[in-house]
Amino acid sequence: MIQKQKKDHHFFFGTTTVGEKGQVVVPAEARKAMGIKKGEKLLVFGMGHDMLTFTKLSQVEKFASHLSGKLDVIRGVIKKIKSPK
Repeated sequence: MIQKQKKDHHFFFGTTTVGEKGQVVVPAEARKAMGIKKGEKLLVFGMGHDMLTFTKLSQVEKFASHLSGKLDVIRGVIKKIKSPK
């Protein structure tokens, strides 16, 4: 079920369900596409009130660089969330 958006290299791999212990399963297609191996450590980041992002510990510098390049967009999203309706 991989759906790719060419412009920013974003992928959609389907859905997962939070289990009884708060665990989630990363879909097999996502693990394969991202080269995630059994036992590999992932960092979990939260954005806004309802967005989680996982990244490989080994890729945190690349992820941080990507985020810094998107700061204007991120600030705009945060501003929208914080501004009264």
